[in-house]
Amino acid sequence: MKENVYKQTGEKPHKQTGMRKVLIPALLGVYDFVAIVLSYFLALWLRFDFSFSRISPAEYWTIFSHSILFYAAASVLVIWAFRLYRLLLRYIGLREIVKIFGVSVLLSAAYAVAVTLIFGRMPVSYYFGGALLQAALLTGIRMSVRLVDQWNKRKAQIQAERNRVMLIGAGDAGQMILRDIVANPSTHDVAVCIIDDDPNKQKRLLEGVPIVGRREDILSAVEKYRVDKIYLAIPSATAEQKRDILAICSETACELKQLPGMYQLISGQISVSAMKDVAVEDLLGRDPIRPDLSGVYSFINGKTVLVTGGGGSIGSELCRQIAAHGPKQLIIFDIYENSAYDIQQELKERFPQLDLVVLIGSVRDSRKIFKVFDEYRPEIVYHAAAHKHVPLMETSPCEAIKNNVIGTYKTAYAAMVHGCGRFVLISTDKAVNPTNVMGASKRLCEMIIQSFDAKIKAGRASEIPQLFTHEGCENADKDGTGRVFQSIRTEFVAVRFGNVLGSNGSVIPLFKKQIEHGGPVTVTHPDVIRYFMTIPEAVSLVMLAGTYAKGGEIFVLDMGSPVKIDTLARNLIKQAGLKPDVDIKIKYTGLRPGEKLYEEKLMDAEGLQKTENELIHIGKPIAFDQDLLFRNLSMLMSAAYANDDRIRELLIGMVPTYHPAKAGAQALKVFGASAESETDEMHAAG
Repeated sequence: MKENVYKQTGEKPHKQTGMRKVLIPALLGVYDFVAIVLSYFLALWLRFDFSFSRISPAEYWTIFSHSILFYAAASVLVIWAFRLYRLLLRYIGLREIVKIFGVSVLLSAAYAVAVTLIFGRMPVSYYFGGALLQAALLTGIRMSVRLVDQWNKRKAQIQAERNRVMLIGAGDAGQMILRDIVANPSTHDVAVCIIDDDPNKQKRLLEGVPIVGRREDILSAVEKYRVDKIYLAIPSATAEQKRDILAICSETACELKQLPGMYQLISGQISVSAMKDVAVEDLLGRDPIRPDLSGVYSFINGKTVLVTGGGGSIGSELCRQIAAHGPKQLIIFDIYENSAYDIQQELKERFPQLDLVVLIGSVRDSRKIFKVFDEYRPEIVYHAAAHKHVPLMETSPCEAIKNNVIGTYKTAYAAMVHGCGRFVLISTDKAVNPTNVMGASKRLCEMIIQSFDAKIKAGRASEIPQLFTHEGCENADKDGTGRVFQSIRTEFVAVRFGNVLGSNGSVIPLFKKQIEHGGPVTVTHPDVIRYFMTIPEAVSLVMLAGTYAKGGEIFVLDMGSPVKIDTLARNLIKQAGLKPDVDIKIKYTGLRPGEKLYEEKLMDAEGLQKTENELIHIGKPIAFDQDLLFRNLSMLMSAAYANDDRIRELLIGMVPTYHPAKAGAQALKVFGASAESETDEMHAAG
């Protein structure tokens, strides 16, 4: 029972048994004896101006010396009789102090009476002075023990509340951090050790804090010095160096923070408050893409820009970047009103002078798309609208075709016949050797873009069929003369992404939510790996594609080394101060329909061409029969709008690199049939 109380209060039990029980009262009794003798001696000495020679008559000294020892001994016995030596001094309170004071006053009065009756008269000041000093010394020692104990407790509490910090980096930045910790107690930090790889700094002190080892000593130092926080203060470290250090740090349960970069060091803005949390992208092991976007912004400035899917993760960031650099008009087109509303309100607040148009609609609706292009005449289109959740598209393959393939086709066609200068398609690395419907649909989108561009360059834009389900305003060649195709100048490109950190539906937010709820964290397979990039990187690449484009390219980002999803999940758990498989369980659920262990950036037949940015490459187009593609697209659209179960077989026939886990065997047979007629259901769907 007592142990539970101690655990709840956090205090260590004081052993009051054996020798300690006897020793403390004995020492206190000796103190009281000495204090009483000293009190009356000082009172007598004070009465005669601190001079022994002036004590007169001499009987005063004789009475004092003959009486005081008996009085002091009797007082100790009386105090013991009142059981005042059994008090726990560290818990003594006002009641006990009053009791001791009262006993002291009574003893002093008894002493005055006894001395007067037995020995004779003493100066009145002797009795009053001695009584006051006696009461002060007897109560003072007991109060001081209580106060000292409270002070020690408070000191221990402050120490317990302070975060024990390990600093990585004994350079200028590290020194600034140490000084800021000392100068600002409000940070509740105390530096206990430093790690630095420089052999010349080992076993030295920086601002009084020991440098205890290199990066390989991090784990042992964390345990030895009971570290709570780790501050990475090497602003000049490369992304790979940070990744290696943070990978070691993530093996601990410590909170990790780091300096943002060199700017803070140069500007002298280094402080504990400048430290930021370690983000997941810091563990990817590559420097972020920071291309020169001046050409991009001059390309956008003064132009009308349309972003489809503008409310999504990539689309909304595109809108932010575009809005910041003076477009003539920005048009956001999205099917989901809530996300469109959110980005609308954000941009209106940040860019009040922006000519912003937000439209709700579907890229599958050719009449709506034609109306948008006819009314606003966008000069640049960033096509981000798409269904992209792999498992959902496996269970709804026709929707993937309607939205991704047919939606892209209709939007691209509308851009082409309305004088749009650039059309940039957002693609994915899942389009490479796809094993799922979503990836296959995005590969078809790339093929559509390349086919459009090839036909335009060949001066045969009129051969591109218009896929629509309603005769009327969306018919490009209304007069049947073909004049609309005589001045086509649209350049079509695609941009291929990896997984985007923090985007809607990405694995990072899912893992964080699962960790917040106490787990388990679900990983499909212990060996699954993925390429990752940040949203700003992705947007930079998309915008660069618009400026580098000559038509028909598939731009590919060098995304560095792939990351194991299992490792990523474990690092997130450790960043939360928890232990994988102990505090948070990791559950392997198996690959979902259409998923594969790894994603590729290029197909085997695609080569790489360099661009002005060494981390951005262009995949050479793969030859395919464009006319056959256009004919088959009509059949694919018919099957999608009819919700035909043969849709996967059609995809296999159209995308040679598509190899689903369970592929239909009738694909080639299906495409051997005539594709001339369209179903009535397709005509009614739009």
